[in-house]
Amino acid sequence: MDSEALITAFIIFLARCTDVTMDVIRILMLVRGRKILAAGMGFFEVMVYIMVMNAIMGGGKSLSLPQLIAYCGGYASGNVIGSWLESKLLNAYVMMEIIMAHSDESSHLAERLREAGFGTTVLTGEGKNGPNLVFKVICYRREVAKVSEIAKGLGGFIFFSDLKGVSGGYFRSRGYK
Repeated sequence: MDSEALITAFIIFLARCTDVTMDVIRILMLVRGRKILAAGMGFFEVMVYIMVMNAIMGGGKSLSLPQLIAYCGGYASGNVIGSWLESKLLNAYVMMEIIMAHSDESSHLAERLREAGFGTTVLTGEGKNGPNLVFKVICYRREVAKVSEIAKGLGGFIFFSDLKGVSGGYFRSRGYK
């Protein structure tokens, strides 16, 4: 393969990475209700996509194997890069719920979470095997590992979900509102 074909394949790969990264972020922006920003990203995403498709398909020529691999590799890499960028740039809130059997040890979890600076609401519930405690913690996604580490070893069930927004309450970086 000559150097011109390699350079073309590399440019296709980078362009496809760019447009798919923008696509991932655009979709996540839409999910979070940021429509105007998502629309702007969609405009430039489509522009990059059309330019790449024109370079590949223009003049009736077909894709060579290296170009096809570059296009597909760029798409796959763009998904990874877009997800990574979203986690770094959008700093979303998550709701963590920790459900565990009511015991002396689990009763102290709220104190440990609060000592670590996390606002914690405790509810009681009934599970298959008796009474449970449900700990609700709203934190930044980057803090999920820290909250999980505090609850580790207590045998509970932990899950989290993204939140579109929050208002009021206690947060480590802001104190009480």
